[in-house]
Amino acid sequence: MEIGIIGAGVIGLTSALALAEAGYSVTIVARELPGDNSQNWASPWAGAGILPHPDSEGHELQAESFKYYWALAHRDPTSGVQVVDVIEYYDDRTDDSTIWYKRLVPKYRRLPTTDLPAGAKIGFTYQSMTVNPAAFLPWIKRLLDSKGVRFVRAEVRSITEAQRMLGTKVIVNASGVGALDLAGDKEVVAVRGQTMLVPSESHEMIMFQGSHYTYQIPRMYSGGVIIGGVSQEGNYDRTVTPELRTDILRRVNLITKDRFQSVDVDRNVIQDLVGFRPGRKGGYRLEREGDVIHAYGFNTLGYTYSYGVALKVLELVQQRSSFKSNL
Repeated sequence: MEIGIIGAGVIGLTSALALAEAGYSVTIVARELPGDNSQNWASPWAGAGILPHPDSEGHELQAESFKYYWALAHRDPTSGVQVVDVIEYYDDRTDDSTIWYKRLVPKYRRLPTTDLPAGAKIGFTYQSMTVNPAAFLPWIKRLLDSKGVRFVRAEVRSITEAQRMLGTKVIVNASGVGALDLAGDKEVVAVRGQTMLVPSESHEMIMFQGSHYTYQIPRMYSGGVIIGGVSQEGNYDRTVTPELRTDILRRVNLITKDRFQSVDVDRNVIQDLVGFRPGRKGGYRLEREGDVIHAYGFNTLGYTYSYGVALKVLELVQQRSSFKSNL
């Protein structure tokens, strides 16, 4: 059976992997492909930590992704996936009753209040993974090539056009922000992020959430860490905001005990990263609509959801096939 996928971001690529491994013939059509550094797609610009989120739905999807990347980090480090120690802080809750993944992740432990940075009400540590998109995206493309997945570089204007171009009836719509037009989904919105890659030997991932969104994420093979960040809904400015660079550095120093105090944002930044996450008001869309499986709107959690979404896409394709055969 032939399956077409619109979008070569992490959702489209992992969906292609799950489908190809299940025996489907898969073709991906996308304007950008792995190796491209265009700001028109989000996956190369991600942090990208595998960080389950306490307040986001789809716990089983996040759990499946966690298990996939955990195995991959141990099986093949050339994928750009590595195991790291994680520290999470929150100032919008006082206990860990919402931290559903404490039963999933290794070495989960609450931190004493004396170890918390200013403003934090709770903190905990565990092990998870980070992904270097510059290594992972080409790695998974090579894997898909070896499994016979075809790639077509093209910008499609509609799902019907993709079906006609690829000669496939079944389409997986993993178009990210493109779903605003392709699916006519007015809930889709771009969420601007700005981060910096700075020199560091640290292998810790540190995240502060609540009144501000601040983090340090190790980037394998780069000699540095990603520090951020911001989530600016509906902001399409592609240029680096100098004031944000200073503010990010200030906030990261607050949560890392001044680890980056010696960093000069005008001289020590290896790379500035500005990208646009595929957000969706009301949450992601993951469902079948006739011959189309929609999988988009994962915002900052694309990598965290990715392989779990891929397995759900496979399930929806199989359900559609079963439904058709019973007619």
